Amino acid sequence: MQHILILGAGLSSSTLIKYLLDHSQENNWRITLGDINEELAMQKIDNHPEGKGMKFDVMDEGLRGKLIDAADIVISMLPARMHYLVAENCVKSRKPLVTASYVSEEIRGLDAEARKQGVILLNEIGVDPGIDHMSAMRIIHRIRTMGGEIDVFESNTGGLVAPTYDNNPWRYKFTWNPRNVVLAGQAGARFLHNGKFKYIPYHKLFQRYEIIKVLNLGKFEAYPNRDSLTYQEDYQLHDLSTMFRGTIRRLGFCDAWNALVQLGATDDSYEVEFPGEMTYRDFTNSFLAYNIVDPVETKLARYLEIDPNGDIMQKLAWLGMFERRKAGIQDRTPARILQYLLEEKLKLEPDDKDMIVMQHQFEYFLKGKKERIVSSMAHKGEDTVNTAMSITVGLPVAIATKLILQGKIKMTGVHIPIHEEIYEPVLDELESYGIRFIEE
Repeated sequence: MQHILILGAGLSSSTLIKYLLDHSQENNWRITLGDINEELAMQKIDNHPEGKGMKFDVMDEGLRGKLIDAADIVISMLPARMHYLVAENCVKSRKPLVTASYVSEEIRGLDAEARKQGVILLNEIGVDPGIDHMSAMRIIHRIRTMGGEIDVFESNTGGLVAPTYDNNPWRYKFTWNPRNVVLAGQAGARFLHNGKFKYIPYHKLFQRYEIIKVLNLGKFEAYPNRDSLTYQEDYQLHDLSTMFRGTIRRLGFCDAWNALVQLGATDDSYEVEFPGEMTYRDFTNSFLAYNIVDPVETKLARYLEIDPNGDIMQKLAWLGMFERRKAGIQDRTPARILQYLLEEKLKLEPDDKDMIVMQHQFEYFLKGKKERIVSSMAHKGEDTVNTAMSITVGLPVAIATKLILQGKIKMTGVHIPIHEEIYEPVLDELESYGIRFIEE
């Protein structure tokens, strides 16, 4: 019997856990799920005969080592900063590791030792990063096989609320970690555009979006995501004129979010030590110049140079930024206070469904002629547990885990899923779950 250890039972883990439990008896698997919240872990296992839920604290070095020693493979769905602790133990115990998170420099540094020990540390096999890598590389390899030379590569992904449930002024609801949404883009972004290197600092990021059209879903905004140039080496795309990776939002989102950035409400570097009980109106006013005459709304519109009766102000008012209501938390960073308010206003309702939207655009030269491929995917969630986010993050992780246990992925060292050995079987199985790309 093969023993699978899953660490982390959060929102993105639901589909992963279900897949492994559903396939456990036919594959002779035993699954242990550890989480800091023991009740949540046991709830996700749901008394399955091949599963066990337990309390797990990644900082408990003894327990961490003991569980990894006893496993045949480890899946870490913990916060990204914790993966390295797990990865160190995996290399030491010669156990393969699978994560959906970006490769950190610390994990990259384990490559040589992982190869020496004969184990794979497979990262970035969720949705973004993950399905984006695999679906892009399948087309990149196809173009190269035909003899084509790629000139333009753009890739955009977004976790959104499905159209039927798109019923607030922001046209957005949280489908994954709210903190990551609030802090998105704070390191700025780098990309290539028409042969020119571009660096967009955080305070300009949400002003630098482009408009794209996806399938029959209409138009969206795409703003730059992190460092697009990181993947030039991985994808072997050295002679491009354009390389851009972006995050998709619905029309109107970026201008309104930019207002929060310019106000200072997304700052996570200091705590707001407000005397007495702070209201959300006080919170907004704390960023603005003293003026005893004008109301907060007027001061804000003037400071941001926006229409006091326009769409952006309406979005901010709907959030509750001007309400004389006591703030849910105090003495925290502006980002934390804003996050608390957003979690209240932008949460998925019990009957809501979410949606993942992804699109790649390629331009390439073939036999002296310029060709273009647009490859798009949209996948809707089933409910607030089996969300599109959980499905598209969890299924690739689960399928890759199965392939490693079956000996069909034989690579060692630190990897992301850009190799045919990984992406072909994973993408093929994802299609059976309705996760497929349409080329135009």
